[in-house]
Amino acid sequence: MALKIFQLVYSGEPLALRTMEIKYFKLIKTIVEEGSIANSTDKLFLTQSALSHQLREMEERLGFKVFTRTRNKWKLTEEGAEIYALGNIILENIERSFKNIEQLRMGSAGNIKVSTECYSFYQGLSSFIQKMGLLYPEINIDLIVEATHQPIPKILSKEIDIAIVTERPINETLCSIEIYEDEIFAIMHHENTLKNKAFLDTKDFTTTHLIIHSFPLETVSVYEQFLKPNKIAPKKITAIPLTEVALEMVHANMGIMCMPKWALKSFIDYERLVFKRIGRNGLKRMHYAVFRKSDQTKKYITDFVSNFADSFSTN
Repeated sequence: MALKIFQLVYSGEPLALRTMEIKYFKLIKTIVEEGSIANSTDKLFLTQSALSHQLREMEERLGFKVFTRTRNKWKLTEEGAEIYALGNIILENIERSFKNIEQLRMGSAGNIKVSTECYSFYQGLSSFIQKMGLLYPEINIDLIVEATHQPIPKILSKEIDIAIVTERPINETLCSIEIYEDEIFAIMHHENTLKNKAFLDTKDFTTTHLIIHSFPLETVSVYEQFLKPNKIAPKKITAIPLTEVALEMVHANMGIMCMPKWALKSFIDYERLVFKRIGRNGLKRMHYAVFRKSDQTKKYITDFVSNFADSFSTN
């Protein structure tokens, strides 16, 4: 698609040509600099015939002559001189802007190691990383699964660069930015005995087989934020690190799992599963992106964080 630049107005009425294409500005500038169309062919990579046709087309659209020529002498008309002056300003601004963009792109290149405090977070990270690969091919992102459950110490030891956590760390050497808030739901089979409750209370978990991704329990949101403060322990707890396997157990009505809906988008079977709020007001949590203060001037770090916030704010 040709790039359109400006609108010409004369005596309050638009001229025949409403917009001017970049190629016309380049043509005028080159003819002036080279002295003729014949001398402009090498710079514009077009034949003399093609350039003549382009000039004629431009003048027809403008409704006035840009050049007067006798034999080999090419001279700008008064109108042409105005277009030439404007074109130089526009072309210089375009060149300057692209140089600025290139410098910005160069600053957005680097390697980022990312981890989270919970295995379920990886469900959303994989698709986000794929998107980042398309938008920012110069940024290389690695998921460091081994740092799960201890991402903050790993940031401090520089083994990872960014951590996604649900509790803002208190450390003067770290930056933390609110990314998004989600809600944890109890997910159960449609024949589960708790299916008719408006929400699950703490006492409902005393007779429940709770399926989690992994231990320790301090990394499980429903336990740390809902059960532990009320001194409640589930009847049984089973750690299943694979979401697919955990869902199969729920499908078989062997227990319930507690996760946000967004983490199950690629697995969910809404006909057989029921989502229940945890507590009367729901179990909500804020997610933070944490990184070292010494990295906050690195553009590829801020590009990751800002895009992560934009991507997950719609969940």
